[in-house]
Amino acid sequence: MTDLSDFFVTKRWPVEDPAKLQLFSFPTPNGRKVGVALEEMGLPYEAHRVTVSDADVKSPEFLSLNPNNKIPAIIDPDGPDGAPLALWESGAILIYLAEKSGKFYGNSNRERAIINQWLMWQMGGLGPMLGQLGFFVKFASSKVEDPLPRERFIAEAKRLLAVLDGALEGKDWVAGDYSIADMAIVPWLMGLEFYGAEELVGLPDCKNVTAYIARFQARPAVQTGLNVPPREG
Repeated sequence: MTDLSDFFVTKRWPVEDPAKLQLFSFPTPNGRKVGVALEEMGLPYEAHRVTVSDADVKSPEFLSLNPNNKIPAIIDPDGPDGAPLALWESGAILIYLAEKSGKFYGNSNRERAIINQWLMWQMGGLGPMLGQLGFFVKFASSKVEDPLPRERFIAEAKRLLAVLDGALEGKDWVAGDYSIADMAIVPWLMGLEFYGAEELVGLPDCKNVTAYIARFQARPAVQTGLNVPPREG
């Protein structure tokens, strides 16, 4: 049996079954991506609740796994060449899990290129922009007098939603068949509700996007994966 005790993170978050993939996460948009992927792919895993508080993500134990102090991160006991692999960055984890499982990553190099295109769009555009929008709308609205940051991120969120709404015209999923691109994108769209910004950025007017979110949320594996690990310990 694989021994994961050499990973310092396990001193704070003990492993019960070292044969399973270990997920260190919290149900934020980025964390939800991987919870959904694991449920959809049917990979055996063990989830550890790592909150986004400094006490967790900046602890020596978690920093030993991810020096970038962000969730999610994984340890796969059955990594490449049979050796355990520690991995962080949600997009990289999604690609790794898709390749490992052989699911939700297309059936050709052409299909994978399109999936990667939309995955990178989320990682480099939608996620960071909606995250900044959320900061200025929900958390810093009473602290920043200058309206420019708020207006800038509202406008960019609207632009990105228009891009996605157009791409979804006549399609159920953004890159062809359901894929890791969808698993990456929709949790961030759902975050607009948490930020109280759905009306602000015109989400209800993006009919293709709202239908897309509903299709995603209706999947049984998604319904489980969105709360992995549970928000409350």
